[in-house]
Amino acid sequence: MSSIRSLAFGVLGLLLATTASATTLIVVEPGNRNAEQPAIPGASKNRTAALKTTFERKYNKVMGLLERDRRLISGIKRTAKKFDIDPIHMIGAIVGEHTYNVDAYDRAQTYYVKAISYLKTSIDFEYDGEDISDFIERPQFEPCKELTGSRETWSCREKVWETKFRGKTVDGKRFPNDRFSAVFFQPFYAGQTFGLGQLNPLTALMMTDRVSEVTGAQKLSHKDGKGVYKAIMDPDETLPYIAATLATAIDDYREIAGFDISRNPGLTATLYNTGGSAERARRLARRNRQASRTVWPEENYYGWMINENEAELRALLED
Repeated sequence: MSSIRSLAFGVLGLLLATTASATTLIVVEPGNRNAEQPAIPGASKNRTAALKTTFERKYNKVMGLLERDRRLISGIKRTAKKFDIDPIHMIGAIVGEHTYNVDAYDRAQTYYVKAISYLKTSIDFEYDGEDISDFIERPQFEPCKELTGSRETWSCREKVWETKFRGKTVDGKRFPNDRFSAVFFQPFYAGQTFGLGQLNPLTALMMTDRVSEVTGAQKLSHKDGKGVYKAIMDPDETLPYIAATLATAIDDYREIAGFDISRNPGLTATLYNTGGSAERARRLARRNRQASRTVWPEENYYGWMINENEAELRALLED
């Protein structure tokens, strides 16, 4: 029991403790630290080639969508205000996702239509006949039961998956060597994300407490797959989850690593793209404790593009 309790409090401490290496908060100003764009992964290039398009065309397409849909821009600005972040961070995440990962639809209304088509089917979170509700009752997840917050709890479960199940045979059952979200939370096809923010269901489940606290929305449950998918596919419902994810990344870098990245949309876009903002902040904090001079957070290829085009993206927010 003592080892279980230690693991539980260890996970909680890693996620919540303010372990900034610097005594003074370091403000990261706008702009890129890299003079040239970091290399774009082959997977992103292959997806774009398969669509018979280019990154530039995809960028122009999502920009056109945002320029035409003033209702959507108003929704982004209202949501960002609720979460106390600059709306440029939400614009950056949406533009980045539709430039490097998927192609945008011509109008926001199509996202509603797409959501309705998926929600007509049954959506269950399971793997090989084992429902996620039963899976997380396995004894390996006992440490997570001492946690209460949605982000802490699901992060703990994800950690247990990575260490105890991923690519392993447990109780005679072989589990895939793949991410927790891909195995249990993507019933349509592997690697899927949906909607304006291209969020996956596990991220939405992690963010549900924060979204509920800020907006009053009903909390999501892993037992209600349709409810989770509606939250990530419906343009009206997904905006708070985009904002919560970005606000959480900003908080992680402030509280864990001692950096204020709230003025740099390229960095928040990078973290939105990569995920794992808490672990990345911890790694940065460790590097700075060991370094003789400050190691700054850096944008990846996705965030670099957002910073490079910040003026054009901000123009979308003008009345």
